[in-house]
Amino acid sequence: MHKLLARQIADAAQGGALDITRLTELVSNSYDEFDQESVRRAREIVASGTATEKLAEQNRILDAALAHMVQGVAIFDAEQRLVMSNKRYAEIYGFPPHLLVPGTNWPELVAFLLTQNRYAGEPPEEFHPDSLPNAFRVSDTVHRFSDGQIVAIARRAMPYGGWVTTHEDVTDREQLHAQLREQHELVKAQEAELRLRNVQFDIALNNMTEGFCFFDKYERLIICNNRFVEMYNIPAGSIRPGMTLREIVDLRYAAGVCPALTSEDYYIARHRVGAAQLPSDTEVEMSNGKVFEIHHRPMPDGGWVATHEDITQRRRVEAKIAHLAHHDALTNLPNRVRLMDRLEGALQRTSDGEMIAVHLLDLDHFKNVNDTLGHPIGDELLKIVANRLKHAVRDIDTVSRTGGDEFVIIQTALTDCSDAALLAERVISAISAPYEIAGHQIIIGTSVGIAVAPADGETGDELIQNADLALYRSKGDGRNTYSFFARELRTALQLRSVLEADLRHALVAREFELHYQPIVQMPSGKITSCEALVRWRHPQRGMLAPDSFIPLAEESGLILPLGEWVVREACKFAASWPDSVKLSVNLSPNQFRNSDLCEMVVAALAASGLSPEQLQLEITETVLLTNNEATLATFNRLQSIGVCIAIDDFGAGYSSLSYLQKFRFDNIKIDRSFVKDVTHSAASRSIVRAIAAIANGLGIVCTAEGVETDEQWCTLVEEGCSEMQGYLFSPAVSAAQILKLLRYDGAQWTRGARGTDRRA
Repeated sequence: MHKLLARQIADAAQGGALDITRLTELVSNSYDEFDQESVRRAREIVASGTATEKLAEQNRILDAALAHMVQGVAIFDAEQRLVMSNKRYAEIYGFPPHLLVPGTNWPELVAFLLTQNRYAGEPPEEFHPDSLPNAFRVSDTVHRFSDGQIVAIARRAMPYGGWVTTHEDVTDREQLHAQLREQHELVKAQEAELRLRNVQFDIALNNMTEGFCFFDKYERLIICNNRFVEMYNIPAGSIRPGMTLREIVDLRYAAGVCPALTSEDYYIARHRVGAAQLPSDTEVEMSNGKVFEIHHRPMPDGGWVATHEDITQRRRVEAKIAHLAHHDALTNLPNRVRLMDRLEGALQRTSDGEMIAVHLLDLDHFKNVNDTLGHPIGDELLKIVANRLKHAVRDIDTVSRTGGDEFVIIQTALTDCSDAALLAERVISAISAPYEIAGHQIIIGTSVGIAVAPADGETGDELIQNADLALYRSKGDGRNTYSFFARELRTALQLRSVLEADLRHALVAREFELHYQPIVQMPSGKITSCEALVRWRHPQRGMLAPDSFIPLAEESGLILPLGEWVVREACKFAASWPDSVKLSVNLSPNQFRNSDLCEMVVAALAASGLSPEQLQLEITETVLLTNNEATLATFNRLQSIGVCIAIDDFGAGYSSLSYLQKFRFDNIKIDRSFVKDVTHSAASRSIVRAIAAIANGLGIVCTAEGVETDEQWCTLVEEGCSEMQGYLFSPAVSAAQILKLLRYDGAQWTRGARGTDRRA
């Protein structure tokens, strides 16, 4: 506005018509702030009064108009002298009244502003006198002063020299404009961020693994993602905002992905969930077998958000985990947890007079299968055993695998104990039938222990324990048989516990002693070696043979310290024997699992002074079944220092000629079971002949164990056995007695001589 006023004043002056009347008209026509009533009165006076009166009145009007202007106005003549200015001009710059009088030079005004430090440095160019606008110059500037004031200045030159200028304080306006610009930039930034967030939200929404939908309080769809459409197999483009819940339910039913309800019933169910305005999580099984979980969350305005999660796979995994928690992973039979649940349920029925039987099974020689053929074959064998057991029982019975090669059968609804005996016989027969696995024919058996409720126990744990005692008895009776629990078995278990405690004490109390049985060379009859056999002089039970405590020592882990004592004591005693007589010591398979075996043997030889060539260590074939390579490495270390290695009880276990091929043993000892029948069993004699032939062919000593008769002696000599051991020559005798035998240098046993009383 002030720019227009300055231009109009300048234009009027250029046309020679700039007088008080014209200036008044310009001012009054340009500003709404002028007193319109004063303008009207001025015109009346001009029309009716004298020129003087008109002039005076016009001056008053002009003064009033200038005094009410929001712009500052100043006019300078050609000599840079102030002609006139209004009050607003003084207010804007803070000029004192004495400066704003006609005739004040322009430089004086500039100098005042400089003294007030209004400029942050030199004043702008337009404030220099030598830079004043000429008649054809137009200047419009906005100046920012050091105190923050902003003034818009419009300057117009007049034709006769000088200029008219208007000044408007636009500080508030500029600050408002700055705020508006800042706000505009902020809005633009927010819009950009909102667009980015919308893009991100859209990406996130349509890449969710769950279906998402948002409804308002009128059950109208606001938004849903692609996953929701995919989950329910809804045709693309069929769903749009504004559709009702009922319409979407109908689309799902038309697509076939829906629960086993009518569309009306399902809609009512979902409507009730929405109307309840409460959070809910609902699992819904669909007609196609999938399971969806719907998470419903109400919104404050009455609408709701729902996420639809496909939990089909999770439910399958959970079901599998639940199944595995109660079933054996290998055979899929119920495990111990499931077994005990079934057993407790069966026991509850015994109060009504029902009898149940618990059969505890342990596979005979299963470990040998695992060790010789490998665990994959063993696992396959367990699967077949499980299948045979399931076919051997009724549907109302339970077959469980509780670990390793141990199975349990819960037999329900017995009429008497004979039913349990029949099932045990059927199970033993089924398990004993040959197996054909990966080209291997396998034959195993099973031992069964049976406890019958309620007579043998009122709880599941008690029945299992009692069946285990019966199983222990079956193993003791030769395996592949069954036994019923009897009260005396518990007494035997208690005695066994006492015996184990006594066995531990015996090591400390030095209650063990060694006896020695001679081994005789054929046909000379000379003693070539003596086998050390441990005895236990029990304080209450007297002298105990090895078979009464060695198995217990094996099971309890006491065989290691006991075996070490035997080796040390035997070496110490044998150091006084003739150099031609060897010491033979049995080693337990457990001792071969001890990595310090070689060091222990070397230490015993060193402490005793016995020559390594005089020591022969006897091992059974079972030693070779586990960790074959490590065992052969141990053999090689022992043999490298001169110790002899013999295979004991050859032929009674899983004999393998590959052992003889991998390692050159010094001695093969034929098991006594073949020697016992060698005189009247063609099969036993053939086996003895074959073993002796192999040994002789390999240059290995062949020793027959358990020789008791002259007939056996003759037959064994004929079949090529080079050594014999047995009661025909001497039982195991004390250390003092064996020394007496060894004193007869060159003593020989002849046919017809028995024991130690008759020698030739």
